[in-house]
Amino acid sequence: MPRGFFERYLPKADSIRERSLLRPIRHLLHEPALWRLHRASVGNACFVGMFCAFLPVPGQTVVAVAIALAVRCNLPIVLALVQVTNPITVPPVFFFAYRLGAWLLDVEVAFSEFELSWDWFQGSLRHLWQPLLLGSLICGWVSGVTLMLTARVLWRLHVIRRWRERRARRSDRAAA
Repeated sequence: MPRGFFERYLPKADSIRERSLLRPIRHLLHEPALWRLHRASVGNACFVGMFCAFLPVPGQTVVAVAIALAVRCNLPIVLALVQVTNPITVPPVFFFAYRLGAWLLDVEVAFSEFELSWDWFQGSLRHLWQPLLLGSLICGWVSGVTLMLTARVLWRLHVIRRWRERRARRSDRAAA
């Protein structure tokens, strides 16, 4: 995973620090570890971002930033990956998580007629929260670990390829 790829597409540290919403934690954003691109930082950021993307709570981004600050992993990658669950993808993702949790808990999948109201939400939540939470945590854990390991392996393979290319160039120069 070339560092240039991430540097090209991720926002710069200064542009994130200057956001008005981040004013209360701006002093924490001067930590250099939050902006470094290396195998461990990117891998950990992949885990944190994907895990938090599956949390069935409002404010996933706030949770993800808090965890990223605590474990000091790459903040822009965490922020990008948390957006995997957005208003378009939330219904199918959480429906799958609910079905997985219901299957694991051996609970019957029961859906009453959907109605966009607070009463329906309160009435359904006590039946839905346990399977949804379990399914979401498992989906977040599995996707986070998978992406973290994939990022670390791809990064390592890229480094090995670069070493071999460098060694070949040196041997070509020595032979010439």
